[in-house]
Amino acid sequence: MRVPEEMKGFSGIIGHQDVVAHMQNAIRTEKVSHAYIIGGETGSGKRLIASVFAMALQCSGQGTDPCGHCPSCLKAAAGSHPDIIYVSHAKANSVGIDEIREQLVDDVAIRPYESPYKIYIVSDASKMTPQAQNAILKTIEEPPAYAIIMLLADNPEALLPTIRSRCVTLRLKPVSDEEIKQYLMQHMHVPDYQAEIDAAFAQGNVGRAKRIAESAEFTEMVESAIYLVKRSKEMEVYEMVDAVREIPQEKQSIYDLLDVFVLWFHDVLLFKATREVDNLIFKDEINAIRERASLSSYEGIQNIMAAVRTAENRLRANVNYELTMELMFLTIREN
Repeated sequence: MRVPEEMKGFSGIIGHQDVVAHMQNAIRTEKVSHAYIIGGETGSGKRLIASVFAMALQCSGQGTDPCGHCPSCLKAAAGSHPDIIYVSHAKANSVGIDEIREQLVDDVAIRPYESPYKIYIVSDASKMTPQAQNAILKTIEEPPAYAIIMLLADNPEALLPTIRSRCVTLRLKPVSDEEIKQYLMQHMHVPDYQAEIDAAFAQGNVGRAKRIAESAEFTEMVESAIYLVKRSKEMEVYEMVDAVREIPQEKQSIYDLLDVFVLWFHDVLLFKATREVDNLIFKDEINAIRERASLSSYEGIQNIMAAVRTAENRLRANVNYELTMELMFLTIREN
């Protein structure tokens, strides 16, 4: 049976030590704010951190970490705590005033059922409409003593300045590759080599690392991308463009594919400069990396990496796909 992440308490959170320390210190000194903004990109762990904080605040154990076994903790972990409210919204791209009023503004007048606090966790807070933000602002300005509101926002700057000025803002920073790698190996049993690749792709985002580690399609895409760059000397440009089309892809996958190219040639550049293997991401491909490093100049490798990033920018700007890929593969072949 899978143990909910919240049951591990603050110790189950990967990285974000400064945010965890702030929350635990607030509990210890009894200086908990009535309103928080937890900022960080999708997958960074905002909801988990907010949930553990809420669980710790409601825990009957009186510590700075949820005990995990009192009735309050068990209800919180099951998502059935009556005094921890997750504000939901029906539309993917907006949180409306009716949802904020019904689930928070009108509800906050009712005292907690069984706990010292009544805690509201608002996901996608940066998607609140201006009307919804103005509605929640009044509650943040004059909250009941027992109310705590946590706004989880991918983009805190999208919130009204008047809301930001009345909240404690905690920003989630990227988690180190090593911490993510260790997590994937120890908790998801990902092999060392694969965990290193997954951590590099995650770019400090634990949620993204988990999704990558669980995706067979991602592993297949990485293998296909490496096959392409290894054979770029023998293949014609049109053959490489056709090969990319045959790789099973979601919309994001083409950008992941380009990231593989960049990481691969970064390994080539690093090996050419240092002749060391330990810091390479694709260590298992050392023979191919060594061969490419002997064929390409420093300037050539840098030209290739710049061409891949240019291709990414062009695709995001909806420039012709075929032409964009042809120009990139031409640069890879020429250098």
